[in-house]
Amino acid sequence: MIQVSGRPFQPSESWKADKVENLIIDSLQKAQNVYSYSSEQELLFEIKARKNIIISAQDMDGGKAAFATFKNAQCNSDYWILTKEGGFLLKRQVRPADAIIDIFKNSALYRFECATACVIIFYHGLLQTMGSNSFNTLFPNLYLYSWHTDDDLGLHSVFANAYIPGDVVYFNNPDVDPTIPWFRGVNAVTLGNDLFFGHGFSIRTENKMIEGLNNKRKADSQQSAYLTSLITKPSFNQPARFFSTQSGRTIHKTTPFLVHHNKTSVSFKHYLVELSYKSKL
Repeated sequence: MIQVSGRPFQPSESWKADKVENLIIDSLQKAQNVYSYSSEQELLFEIKARKNIIISAQDMDGGKAAFATFKNAQCNSDYWILTKEGGFLLKRQVRPADAIIDIFKNSALYRFECATACVIIFYHGLLQTMGSNSFNTLFPNLYLYSWHTDDDLGLHSVFANAYIPGDVVYFNNPDVDPTIPWFRGVNAVTLGNDLFFGHGFSIRTENKMIEGLNNKRKADSQQSAYLTSLITKPSFNQPARFFSTQSGRTIHKTTPFLVHHNKTSVSFKHYLVELSYKSKL
């Protein structure tokens, strides 16, 4: 259900939405939980951002970026420093928007795993929604590694029975062949109409995604891979409010906690567990 300024949302005649946007609106309206917005502009930002996330996932699928473990990660050294842990650190004097765009423009120079792919898609979708100037101001210090993100992306997970196009879901493979642990699961962007993009798996239906993971189980496996109820997404309200109010303003940035776990294809929830463990050391 959608609420705007505390009231149920009813689009006016001035609203002109395309097929994908209508699919997103319909999914939000049918959701059991309430999606609340302070204004129609804030709602429109999320709809546009989700649409752009879907387009970014499709663009990545159509590109030449390959799946790789952290050990075998690659990036364009004109924009990024490849760290020893397999992360991509933005080079000094490089604009964040240019570096994100390069991942799609020169995709053949890049190799990364599926959690990193989802973060790249989130950033790219927001970039297409906000424009380069706002994006560069809000996300000045990018480091791409697994689920590590800028705090202003507001990344979070919930457990739910339904997802909205533009969310990321997790397919779990509990009986993965231990010799190929990177098939422990797939982080996949929901595209709508039972289609998902998982980096390394391309665009598939739910059944085909599960079928692909089941082919990577240990020989004596008795448990099928499955789509979990874990949903990961940005907090669209944060960049939306920045986009609507910023006018040459500067913002104070903090450095978020980071953990180099070296475990490919983990869910955001798993990453938070790793992060929590490190922060207690």
